[in-house]
Amino acid sequence: MKRTMAVIVAAAALFASACGSKEDLSGANSTTASGEVVVGSADFTENKILAEIYAGALRGAGAKVSVKAGIGARELVVKALQDKSLGVVPEYTGNLLNYFDKSNTTTKTDEVYTALKSKTPSGLEVLDKAAAEDKDVLVVTKATADGGVKSIADLGSDKYVLGAAGEWAQRWQTKIADLYGVKFKEIKTTDAGGPVTVDALKNGTAQVANLYTTSSDIAANGFVQLEDPKSLYPAQNIVPLLRSGAVDDKGKAALNKVSQALTTDKLAELVKRVDVDKETAVNVAADFLTKEKI
Repeated sequence: MKRTMAVIVAAAALFASACGSKEDLSGANSTTASGEVVVGSADFTENKILAEIYAGALRGAGAKVSVKAGIGARELVVKALQDKSLGVVPEYTGNLLNYFDKSNTTTKTDEVYTALKSKTPSGLEVLDKAAAEDKDVLVVTKATADGGVKSIADLGSDKYVLGAAGEWAQRWQTKIADLYGVKFKEIKTTDAGGPVTVDALKNGTAQVANLYTTSSDIAANGFVQLEDPKSLYPAQNIVPLLRSGAVDDKGKAALNKVSQALTTDKLAELVKRVDVDKETAVNVAADFLTKEKI
């Protein structure tokens, strides 16, 4: 849910305040015309780290690169690619497919990626997807898992309280019942994978929580991710989205090498280093590229 990057209110505000704001992309065309690749990001830690990784990889491939971080909603990012204000952005396969194809019902990894490639509009393209995903996941405490709850299918009916963001019920309540026959005793409104949700699971006011696969809170608290064999949640593999012609073949190869190196565990550790350890996204990205020899 947090990776939709399509908050309409935020988008409207950014359009209204574009002149003079830090996210004003006007004038970027003059730099792209001189051969510079502008890498953009949405306004959350993980995406900013990925943008810095992409930028570093492209520089290593000989490109002149700048970064515009924190642009905001997906509508703005895609528009900026199309009007040549941006060249490359890190994206998420499932949410991007749903943005381009509102009728999409595909959820499995390879099917989502194949559909995304066919639905990406002319003038844009996606490169190789990473194994790394940042997707919704239901988690429980180790004690609950040790009691026999390993999969979403093990949750049964009217046994557990779920802690999740307010929109969870509207988006997933019917689907989880249809796929798994699961009904929660109560769906407690917490936050979007943040501290309120984590605390609800830790103090027992919820026995199941909706978090995200790159959340540092999962490992830190020994939470167990429930298996989702029927793909309740769509695949959300990290993928470079770029404007056609913005990156040469050497740059594309470098971005594909990044995708080959990225795993969910590695990405979660990078996010932890910024959000918890207070390192900078630039330094964390540079360290990743050095370790992965990109």
